[in-house]
Parts: sequence; structure tokens; C-alpha cells
Amino acid sequence: MSTRFLHHFFEPRSAAVFGASEKPESLGGLVLGNLQEGGFRGKLWAVNLKGYETVFGVDCVRTVDELPEVPDLAVVCSPIEGVPKLIKKLGKFGVKAALVLSGGAYLDREEGSKGSIRQRMLQAARESGIRVLGPECMGLIVPGKKLNASYASQPVKAGRVAYLGQSGMLANAMIDWAAGRDVGFSHLITVGDSVDVLLPDLIDYVNQFSPAQAILLHLERVTDAQHFMTSVRDASRNRLVVAIKSGRTPQSDISSMPPTPGIANRDVVFDAAFARAGVVRVNDSDEMLDALETLSRMKPLHGDRLAIVSNGLGPAMLAIDKLISAGGKLAEFSPDTQAALHKSQVDMSKPGENPVDLGGNATPERFVEALQIVTADPNVDAVLVVHAPTRLAPSQVTAQALIDHRKTFKRNLLTSWMGLKEALNARHVCNLAGIPTYTSPEKAVKAFMHMVDYQRVQALLHEIPPSLPFSTSPEIRAECRALIKQAKEQGRQTLTHSETAQVLEAYGIPTSTSAYVHSPEEALVVAERFPGPKALKVVHEGNCRPYRYRKHPHKISAGLLQDLETPEQVAEGVRRLGDKVQEKFPEHAIREYCLQPMQRGKHSMQICAGITRDPVFGPLIVFGIGGYKVNVLADRQVALPPLNMSLASDVVGRTHAASLIREHSADPERDIQHLCQLLVKLSQMASDLTDLRGLELNPLLLNRDGMLAVDFAMDLGHPARFAIMPYPEELREWVTLNNGWQVEVRPIRAEDAPLITTFHRQLSEESIRFRYFHNKSNLTQRDLSILSHINYDRQMAFIAEHQHDDGSKEMLGVVRVWNDPDNIRTEFSIIIRDDLQGLGIGSLLMKKMIDYCTSIGTLEMIGKIMVDNHPMRALMKHLGFRCRYNMEEQVIDAVLRLNEPDSEWQRHRLESQPD
Repeated sequence: MSTRFLHHFFEPRSAAVFGASEKPESLGGLVLGNLQEGGFRGKLWAVNLKGYETVFGVDCVRTVDELPEVPDLAVVCSPIEGVPKLIKKLGKFGVKAALVLSGGAYLDREEGSKGSIRQRMLQAARESGIRVLGPECMGLIVPGKKLNASYASQPVKAGRVAYLGQSGMLANAMIDWAAGRDVGFSHLITVGDSVDVLLPDLIDYVNQFSPAQAILLHLERVTDAQHFMTSVRDASRNRLVVAIKSGRTPQSDISSMPPTPGIANRDVVFDAAFARAGVVRVNDSDEMLDALETLSRMKPLHGDRLAIVSNGLGPAMLAIDKLISAGGKLAEFSPDTQAALHKSQVDMSKPGENPVDLGGNATPERFVEALQIVTADPNVDAVLVVHAPTRLAPSQVTAQALIDHRKTFKRNLLTSWMGLKEALNARHVCNLAGIPTYTSPEKAVKAFMHMVDYQRVQALLHEIPPSLPFSTSPEIRAECRALIKQAKEQGRQTLTHSETAQVLEAYGIPTSTSAYVHSPEEALVVAERFPGPKALKVVHEGNCRPYRYRKHPHKISAGLLQDLETPEQVAEGVRRLGDKVQEKFPEHAIREYCLQPMQRGKHSMQICAGITRDPVFGPLIVFGIGGYKVNVLADRQVALPPLNMSLASDVVGRTHAASLIREHSADPERDIQHLCQLLVKLSQMASDLTDLRGLELNPLLLNRDGMLAVDFAMDLGHPARFAIMPYPEELREWVTLNNGWQVEVRPIRAEDAPLITTFHRQLSEESIRFRYFHNKSNLTQRDLSILSHINYDRQMAFIAEHQHDDGSKEMLGVVRVWNDPDNIRTEFSIIIRDDLQGLGIGSLLMKKMIDYCTSIGTLEMIGKIMVDNHPMRALMKHLGFRCRYNMEEQVIDAVLRLNEPDSEWQRHRLESQPD
């Protein structure tokens, strides 16, 4: 999966359509007609076994071998049964891109030893390296390149929006909707049931080469979560990304994926993934265009406070109901705004309050006057105008008045022109003027909330988090991994209660005081150490797996006895529980009995938290209200690790548990901080212990003394693949510099932003110029985010860090690389503090990075050096780089071959100039 050869799809100089004829029902004939109607500038051929001379005036040949030259793009519309052989022929002929529109109902049906049609298509593609988009795709449209290789029902206008989807019919509907709203596209592509080119490949290509300002995504399923998250996170840092997913309910989900333990509906996992990637999620196709209109036309918001100006109280109240139910805030006007509204006498219902009701006799002039007052209020982030047509204020006249005075309005403006006949003209002039407009107040509010959500997820994407509250040592990781390894060697898929407690304690998660016994006699002795009421639990293979809930949650588990007072009662309890397990679960051997003091009082809240594993997105952190009713409470939030304190705070803040804490806790900030720290520790555990499949802490008690895990279970599986690559702890190392300093060389992390800021202040103007090719005296918040929030799947940055005797740390230098999506080339940059040059830091960091890039299979490392940067040129020569003068850019290009290509397309990419 990569972007190799994708330019043959989007910028072909020639194309051949297979299966084209002049029959009315011919799919190939329809595609050929769209190519001609779209004004395709390259050479065209039709290919049909019937041996026509021409098809719609285009030269026709019978087979691939009869083509006069190798086409850049093959568009396949012939019967699907023959497509695998055709792809094989195309690959041998030298074609690099095949667009397969053909489809069928039995693509995955096995045909003896030959395999399914999909398998044979993929195998044929891999033999020659030809890229295949399809089968069952609608085709692709690039209006700016006069390319329409699709069966779209109408021409598509050029624009700055890229639509990438998995459904051809939905794309056709989107074309019609967009035409009605005067929206154009830079690219419009559907992948259908593609065997080779997948949606993340297209996202990467559009992100690198498209002029699009926004990307619309339609998803039915995700197969490779890491590839998807990497591509969409990169894209959302550069442009607006709006996504819609079908298959949100179990009834409409066609992915056939097994359920995620502990999560009733897997759709919440997509919610978490989109939020983590900085993507706005919408629920229906009409809402997608509303969100696009709002987000592409409005300036960034500073908050979520909405003011409403209407010529009637009824429509305004509808908007308020929708706003509050969606989690928005109704702005409270400042005293100055209230006084101005009173003085102007424009507000008819509740002067000085929000909403502003101008009354049924409001004129366009009164709307303008009210908006000038309201948009000047610092407590307002956006204003919604709700208008119903009247004789005194016709919709179009009022809309034109707002357009004429829009420069006097100091806040974002949204409009809802209610009605159909007269309102159409008002909406049309607002569209032309670039003012977001909607058919109803509720739709306008929903669009506003998309803007609020977008600001939230983008802030999380770029936010500089505080320092981590916890980090593991190699000793902790080794101890826990040894426990897991021992269990797997014994053939176990779970850890016992006592083993899980050891892991939790190692990661700083306190557990209830427990004793583990194996016989009534041992229980009689140990119980003497526990004064007061005690609880006893039997631990066996059937009840030490996480997220195994009873069908009747109100019934207390038969494996638990509570309020045992005396040692004799505890010993008897061991016998009773043992007999019950032997009777009900004879196949399960008893591992141990857990004895704990009863946990009562202190007004504790029961929390459920843990780790689970999704079949696509891998490890997830789960959090919500706990207790025995957890499986019937709709309060479980999920998040993709790795987490920092900012991300953990966002997860906690969206639960009912947080609302209860804010309402009833004596110190809400303390309790929420404890929960955030817990989630960060669980995230670290998931990253460190990749064999850990699931962990459930339920109940975990939260009270004034802190947190205490009372019951817990952990199971094991194969090593996990993360949707977002976690921090690579294994790349940390300690070295000694020429001056005797002990220095840690490690990958950078988001929490290093303060170190970067201090480091930048200590650089000379010349060093900054050598690194950035211009003077950059200060780093902005966005700069810090880009430098510290890196995607370890495609980027790497190693810093050299020195710790002083007082515990403070300083950054000495940093080396960075940016890999292309195909891992062919990586571009490096390096900068060392001026006062520390000559200590070997530059050579140390570069060698570390060269070794890393070589190990992950990168073929070539390149860098651009200013001509007068003589120390860097000397270092490159010392490290074996080939240096050549770049006449066009007037810099030195330094190139180092790391690995040899092992395929033709890799050699082709290496021989081409870097993008």
C-alpha cells in the first residue's frame, strides 16, 4: 500500500477503455463518452473483442497486444470473470494503472485451487507491480485535468474539495447535491471493493499533490487502521477533513468483524479515531455538505457561545433547543450589549437577553442594527440569523442588506432563511456571497456545533500537553513481561488475580490489600490479619477474563462472598466456593482465592477503566461508570493510545462520571486529575505490554483518599498492532560526550515543547538560518506542535538531552527525518546548539538516525544544505554522503544510499527527482 504509480490514474497522457461499445447499456461506452465530454486531452483507445473499427469515433482494437503504445491508464469495464487475466496481460504490457469498474456478486467465492476473483486480481497485480483501483468502483474524476473516467450521471465542476469514498452510488448522489450548491471538486474518487489501491493511499496522494482545501471522506469499513490513521492525521494537519461512516449500527455493519470486548457498539471506536485524527464526523450526507459549507466559509471560532437574532421568538426557541441538546452554549450578553439593545429598542420580547427577537415587523435595517450590536460583544463567538419572510422584510431584500453590511459585523455569521419559495433567492445570494446558509434553524445550529467540534479536535491535535505523570523503567517493563511470558509458556491466556495485581502495582495503580490462599486451612490462618468484614472471591479460568458480564447484572456473582466476619467463616467460604465451582464449572481448575477487607464508606464512586482490543484499531483505553451494572449503562468512552494528560482529560470530561464528580466532589480538580493519570498509566501499559489483550478494573473506587482497584482481570493475546504508533521506548540510549557529560539520545515526544522553546532561544541567527533557510526568531504554538507532535510511522526526531545535578534538563541538539509514504526517501535536518559544537553531538545524532532509517528499510536519505554552511558540509562528507550543487535552488544536495531497491517500481522512484 503506497502512492506508487498513482499519478498514472490522476494525470494520464493516454487511456484505453476495455469493454467499450456503442450499445446503450455498455458501461465502457458510457465511460468513453464521459472521457470525451469531459475534454480529455490525451490519446484514447477502445478495446473490445468484437473488433469494432471505432467506438464513438475512437479507434478500437481487439486485445491489449494490438494497442499502438502502452497507455498510462487502463479503464476496465469488461466482464469481471476475465479481469484477473486481463490485469496480468496489462502488467506484462507495461501498464502501470488499471481502473476496474466491473463488479459482481461473487468476488470472494473460492473456485477450487485458483482462489477467488479478488485473490487472483491481487496476485496478478503483484506480479508486475501494476496498481489496481477497483473492482466495483465508480471511477475517478479530476475536473482540473479534464479527466472523467467514470459512469457519473453529469459533468462535475472544478473546485477545491476532494471527495474520497467507498460507494459509487453515494458519490453520484454527492455530485448532484454539490451541483445544486455550486460546490466543485478537485478530485472525486470511489474505491469500491478495491483489492490494491485503498482509501489511505488516495488520502496520501491528495494530501501531497492536490490543491484541495477540504477532503470529504465516506467510509464503509477500515482494514488497516495504522495506515488509515497515519494518512488522515497527516491530511487533517494541512486541510479540513469531514467524514461520514455508514454501517454505524450492528444491523448495517457489513465488515463481519468480531465484537470488541467491553464495547457494545463498535461505532464509538470510529468516533474516537476521527476525534484523535482532527476529523469532523457527520451523521448523514446532507449534513456533510452543511458542515463543509460552514467550516470552509467561517473564520476560526474562539469558543462555543452562540447568539441568535430572529424576527420571531418561535423559530429562535427551536434553535436554542437544538443548541442546548447538542451541548452548545447560549451566549450571555455583556452589560454594554444589554444597554445598547435597550437603547435601540430593537428587541421586542426580552430586551437585552439572548435571543434577540426583532418582531414580525422588523425591517432589513433593524436586522443590520441588531447584528452590529450583537457581533461587537466579546462574549459572543458566532451569530445565527433566523428569518421568516414578511412583507416588511422579504427574505432576499434582508439577505442583501446583510451582505452589504457584512464588513461591519465582527463575528462569524450563519443564516437560516425559513421557507421554500421566497427563501430560495435569499439562500442563493448568501451562497454567492460566501455566507453559510441553511434551510432550518436546527440545521444551522448543527452546522455551528460541527465548527465547535472541529475546533476541539484540532486543538487536541496541536495542543502542547503537560509533562507525563508517570514513565516506566526498563526494570518495570522486564518484570511485567516476564510474568506474561511465564503465563503463556504454561499455556494460559489469562493472568491470575495476584499476577494482575503485581502488574497494576508496578504501573503505579494502587490495589486493595489482598491475600491469596489455596486451601481452607491457609485461609483460617491468613484471615486473622484482616480485622472487620471481609470479602472472598474464587479465581478460576472462567471468571478471570475481562469484560465477561452476566446476562442478569443485578445478580451478584456466585463466585463472591461478602461480609465474612470470622476466620472460621472465611475457611468455610473457601469450601463453599470450591464446591460450587466443582459443581457448576468442573472444566475450570481453581487458581486461588482472593481475600480482601470490605470497602465501604468514604463516599466512594465506582469507576470502570481498562484496556481492550479492537479487531481493526487494536488496543483501546476504556473508561466510564463502574459497578455490576456497567454493561447496561451508556457511559463508556474509548480512546486510542498513546494518551497524554490533555487527551485523557478530554476522554474523562465526556463521561457522566465527570459530571457527577463536578457536582458532588469536595475537590473535583483533584479527582479528575487522578482519573487522567490513571488513563495515561493504562496507555503506557498497553504500549509496553503488547501481549496484553484486555484489562478491566471494575470496580475501581475513587474517594478523598485517591483511587483503589478492588477487582480486576487481565487476558493475553498475540502482539498488538497499534492504530497510532506508541512512543518507541526501545530507541532510548545513554552515551558519553567528549566533555564527559552523560547524555540521553531518545525520540522526541509531545511533552518536549518547553525544551524545544528553550533550545531555540539559545541558537544564533546563523544556526537558525542554516536550519530553516530564513530567520525565525520565535516559535509559534503551531510550530511547537509540528515539531513535538510527530507521527512515528513516518517521522522520527532524536534529541540529545543532558540532565543537571538539580534534576533540570536541557536539549543539546536534534535531528529529524520525514519519510515519504512509500519509504523510498527520507529528508533530514539537524541543528546543534552553538556553544556545544565540536563535542561530537552532530555526528552522534546523524549516525543514530542513519542506523534507524536503515533498519526500517528506507532506501535513500537526502538533505539540503546552505552553501555557506561549511561545518555541515564537512560532517556530511565525513559520514559518506554524496554532495552536489543544486543550481535551481542554489543549495547543496546531500544524498546517502541506505538500502538497495528490491523491485522495479522502487528503482523507478529512486531514479526520479524527489517530490
